[in-house]
Amino acid sequence: MDTQFDELSRKIGAALKQQSLTLATAESCTGGWVAQVVTLTSGSSAWFDRGFITYSNDAKVEMLGVSPECITDYGAVSEETAAEMAAGALVNSNAMFSLAVSGVAGPTGGSPDKPVGTVCFAWCKLGEEPQTERHHFDGDRESVRRQAVIHALEGLLARVK
Repeated sequence: MDTQFDELSRKIGAALKQQSLTLATAESCTGGWVAQVVTLTSGSSAWFDRGFITYSNDAKVEMLGVSPECITDYGAVSEETAAEMAAGALVNSNAMFSLAVSGVAGPTGGSPDKPVGTVCFAWCKLGEEPQTERHHFDGDRESVRRQAVIHALEGLLARVK
């Protein structure tokens, strides 16, 4: 396992375990990479509940309860959609904390408003409003996705501590 991923996952696991919290992920452009990173850590079953890979808009609506209007009004790659994904991951799991990632990894799919490398994130603790961020990452598809995974995990760690 990549040492940066390993270190982040171990720290997240320790922080979640210490507070008796469990995690659910809702991923689009990262395709389950966040869930893969955390489940490579031995003992993660104590703090990882489940992951949703909702690559299509229909999957976001059907699996997470994202409103079609949100996707129509703001787009699948938006802080609003990421917030609904994170909230939906909590509603549809036993987790107490969630994170969501939706973005344009490339090399196609970008627009002037949302160029390739645009990624939106949301983190949510049960009973609280989701916190969101929008970032732009440079590089090819794999690089954008990798940076998104790291940012999602670092954002989670900062919010769980």
